[in-house]
Amino acid sequence: MSTQTITPPTQTPQTAGHQNGSGITFARALRSEWIKFTTVPSSVILIATTVVVMVGLAALSAWSFTVLAQSDAQLPPDVQVPLEGPGSAAAMALTVSSSGLVFGQLLIASLAVVLIASEWATGMIRSTLVAVPRRSTALLAKALVVSVVAFLVGFVSALLSYLVSQPILGMENMSFSLTEDGVLRSIVNSGTYLALIALISVAIGILLRNTAGGIVTAVGVFFVLPLVFELISGLADWVTEAARYLPGQAGMEMVAITTSDGALTPLEGGLTMTAWALVLLIGALVVTKKRDV
Repeated sequence: MSTQTITPPTQTPQTAGHQNGSGITFARALRSEWIKFTTVPSSVILIATTVVVMVGLAALSAWSFTVLAQSDAQLPPDVQVPLEGPGSAAAMALTVSSSGLVFGQLLIASLAVVLIASEWATGMIRSTLVAVPRRSTALLAKALVVSVVAFLVGFVSALLSYLVSQPILGMENMSFSLTEDGVLRSIVNSGTYLALIALISVAIGILLRNTAGGIVTAVGVFFVLPLVFELISGLADWVTEAARYLPGQAGMEMVAITTSDGALTPLEGGLTMTAWALVLLIGALVVTKKRDV
C-alpha cells in the first residue's frame, strides 16, 4: 500500500511579501492615502472653502485699514495714528496676508482630526491596517498627506490674500511689495504654521480615537488654553513666560512681520511648534503600537 505525500503549497515572493508587510512601501502607502483624501468630496470642498474664506477675510482686513486711514485723516493731528513706525496703519497693513489664519487653523485642525479619528469611528482602520500592516507607515503616510495639503492651503491663501489686498490698500497708498522686510517670510510661514497645526491635530486624533473629543481638544489647545493663561497671568510671572510656548501663541509669532519685546522670534516660534508636533506625533505612534485596534 503506497503512501501519498502531500506537498504544502509554496508561497510566491509576492504573497510572502504581502503577508509580512515587506511589499508595502511608504511611497505606496502615501499614494493610497492621497487617493483616499482627494476622492472624498467633503475634504475637497472644505479645503476650497477654507481658501476662499481666508482670502475674503484678508480683503475685509485690508478694507478696514483703508477705512481707518480715511477716518484718521479727519482727526486732529495730535490724535492721529502715526504714518510710520510699529503702531502705524501702514505697519498694521503688512499683516493682512496672514489675517485669515485664525479661521484657517480652526478648519485645518478639525479636518485633520476627522480624517484620522474617523478611521476608528467607522472601523476603516482595520481595512487600512490590513492593506498596510505596519501601523507607523500607515499613520505617518496619512499625517504627511494632511500636513502637505495644510501647507499648500496656508501658502496659497496667504499669497492670494496679498495679491487681493494690494489694490484695496493702494487706494490709501498703503500697498507694499513682497520684498518688504518679513512679508515673504510671513507668507511662507503661514503654510508652515498650518502644516504643523495639522500634525498636532493628527496626533490628537490618534491618541483619542474619537472625532468629537479630538476636535474639542484641538480647539481647547489652540484657542481656549491661551485665554486661560491670559486670565491667570497675574498670579505668577512664570505663567506669562510659559504662555509664549503654547502652540497657538508660538505659531502666531512664526507669521509675525515684526517681533515685539519679550516675544519669540519667528524662528523660535517655528522651533517651538515643531517640538510640539514631533513630541505629540511620536507619542501617538508609540501608544498606537501598544494598543489594540
